[in-house]
Order: sequence, then structure tokens, then C-alpha cells
Amino acid sequence: MIRKLALIAVLAAIAGGLAFYVLTMPQTLPRDVLAAMPDGDAARGETVFWAGGCASCHAADDAEGDDKLKLGGGHVLASDFGDFVVPNISTDEAHGIGGWTKGDFANAMARGVSPQGAHFYPSFPWTSYARMEMADIADLWAFMRTLPAVDTDPGPHRLGFPFNIRRGVGLWKLLYAGSGPAVALDTDEEAVLRGQYLVEGPGHCGECHTPRDFAGGPKKDLWLAGAPNPEGRGRIPNITPGGPIASWSQADIAYYLESGFTPEFDSVGGSMVDVQENMAKLPAEDRDAIAAYLKAIPAHGDGD
Repeated sequence: MIRKLALIAVLAAIAGGLAFYVLTMPQTLPRDVLAAMPDGDAARGETVFWAGGCASCHAADDAEGDDKLKLGGGHVLASDFGDFVVPNISTDEAHGIGGWTKGDFANAMARGVSPQGAHFYPSFPWTSYARMEMADIADLWAFMRTLPAVDTDPGPHRLGFPFNIRRGVGLWKLLYAGSGPAVALDTDEEAVLRGQYLVEGPGHCGECHTPRDFAGGPKKDLWLAGAPNPEGRGRIPNITPGGPIASWSQADIAYYLESGFTPEFDSVGGSMVDVQENMAKLPAEDRDAIAAYLKAIPAHGDGD
């Protein structure tokens, strides 16, 4: 009887291990999707670069001017799961992504999978970038190839068990990942739809402005309703029509993104400074579209 129970336990462990292995397998883009990707246009890619806020995390914390295009990483994102160290994404082949192919880049952006076939942690906002169009990813790749190489190694993430087991991210993806819209909007207004694409996709605004559950998954029923600052300082504001910007007009929001000034003549502060400076580099119609979207989404009280 004891031997039978032991055998059953061993078989159950093997079955559980196999199930975990299969369920957590990284899923890359289909070959036909990669083959159909255009070459990309670096000029258009620069707009995608600023919309995506790449420099805000990957450039040095004190970078100004052209130094914002030196993407050597090193910034530390503190969280309840440990410290995520922002990687080098410059064209350096040893420490950056200089040895990647366009397909490698597309899989990282759209599927959160590395060239070595490992899961990227969602501290890299591929969860939002997965909503991007392949043409925009190709354009961004073309622009990234024009940027300087930075010979620095930021080092690995500092995570404890079990969060240091990357394979487990596969289970997280089953629960939270997807390329569908974050909110359903009953509209065919071009500006609102463009704003939805920018906010939910490259702009990845929901990564900070949406509260998260115990596993770090976004609470989409409180989309953009604000959240505690994961780094422990202050609070990320509610940017739905039920939050502090409820009284702002669409023009007020667009002007804030352009200038950094609120309707009350206050100025942008904290980590939003970098975001606003990025948004100021976008075409005016894109800032207007973002504002139109933020006025169209459901209103919420402040998130958890």
C-alpha cells in the first residue's frame, strides 16, 4: 500500500511538472507574421520611440538632450516582488540588443519573449506593447538601430524565490496577457480610437495608472483609476473622468501634455515630467487624440 501511494505521488509530481512545462512554454509570433513585417522607417519610428517612453526608463536618470538616446539602462524599479533592473537596450552587441534581429525585437515587444526563448518579466511593458501594430514595431526597430551603443552592463534583476523563476511568468501570462483592448468603447470616432491605441499600446499608461491585484495583474475594471506608487513614494493619480482631471477639458489635457502646465497654472512633477516631455515630442493631433480618449473612458473613483 505504501509503495502504491509513493508511486501515485511520484506520478502526480511528474504529471504536474509536465503540465507546468507545457502551460508555461513561451509563445512566439507565427513565422508568417514575422515574414510579413515591413522594413520599417526610422523617421516614423522616432515618433513611436517617444510615444513609448523608452528613454524614461532606459536612459540614465539624469540624462538630458541627446544623452536620452543613450539607452544603457541601470534604473532600478522597486516592487513587492523585488528589484527589477532596467536593461541596456542600446545597439551594443555585448550588453544591449545590437545582436538581435527584427524578429527578436518583435517577439520581445509583442509576446514578451527573449531571443533565447525566455519570458520577460512584465516590468518591461510588453503587456501594453502587445497591442501595437507590427508596422509600428518595425518602425521603432529601424529607429533603435540608429542609436548609439552603450558599453555598460546594468546587471541582473534582484528577485527572491519564487519570483526569480522566469518560467513562472508563463502562468502569469495565461491570466493577464493579451492583445485586446483594455476597455470597450462604443465609438467610431477616429480621434478617440487613435488615442486608445496610443494610451493602451505604446504609451502604456495603464502600467502605472491602473491598480494591481496580489499577483501584480492589472485590475481592468479600474482601468486608469490610479494606484499606489510601487516604489513607495506618493500615489499615481486617477486619470479617468472620475479623477482629479474631471473638470479639465479635452484642450486642457492636450495642453498639459504639450506644456506641462495644468489649468490651475501648476506644473507637472515627479516621474510624470519625463512622460510629459516625451508627449511634447508627438504631433499635436496625437496629443489631442490621447485627450479625447481620456475623456471617453469610463469614470472611476480612485483605485486601490
